[in-house]
Amino acid sequence: MARIGIIGSAGRMGQALVDAIIAAGHEHAGGIDQGGDPVALAQACDVLVDFSAPAALEFNLDAAIHAGIPIVVGTTGLAERHHWLVDAAAVSVPVLQTGNTSLGVTLLAHLVREAAVRLGEDWDIEIVETHHRMKVDAPSGTALLLGEAAAAGRGGRLDEVSVRGRDGVTGARKAGTIGFAALRGGTVAGDHTVHFLADNERLSFSHLAENRAIFARGAVRAAAWLLGKEPGRYQMPEVLGL
Repeated sequence: MARIGIIGSAGRMGQALVDAIIAAGHEHAGGIDQGGDPVALAQACDVLVDFSAPAALEFNLDAAIHAGIPIVVGTTGLAERHHWLVDAAAVSVPVLQTGNTSLGVTLLAHLVREAAVRLGEDWDIEIVETHHRMKVDAPSGTALLLGEAAAAGRGGRLDEVSVRGRDGVTGARKAGTIGFAALRGGTVAGDHTVHFLADNERLSFSHLAENRAIFARGAVRAAAWLLGKEPGRYQMPEVLGL
């Protein structure tokens, strides 16, 4: 049994995490939100789960380092600077950072990468994601995760081939690019589809999230998996042994 603390506990995701912790037989060791003390929380825990905001990430990583405990970072909307902070923290403690903690999405990313390896650049790749009207970042962290998997399968980097927000006369599609479309509305927890399109045939991989419980369940599994690991930066596929 692990004592798991939640950073970003007041929202809907926070409550889903509490339910998932209890369902998995672990102990909910407390939670904080904006203005709370992550250091005090970390000292009462075996592992932290962070679903707060990018602006708080540095303080939360420092709290994990101070307490010498692992941290799962599920916060989305991270910039390059935040990834440097994660890398720096991983020198001292185990850190698992991901754009999506769903076990299903983790497997989906693995399949997308495998498809990109085998199909090659003759197949165009387009990623479509739909989220609730209150989501503030686009493309979603999950869409970017899937795009990174596809780009890696082709031996490249997503930032070199990503195309977003087409509008007006854009010209013909450039070979080898990966396109993104973001839809917002209603209360959709998160739908993602990766399309591979070639002449006269299409192959699509989809994941539909019915509620936040799937992300909470995966985050709790990742948190328990991190216990006892050496300092380093870990990813969700390792939790599934991929």
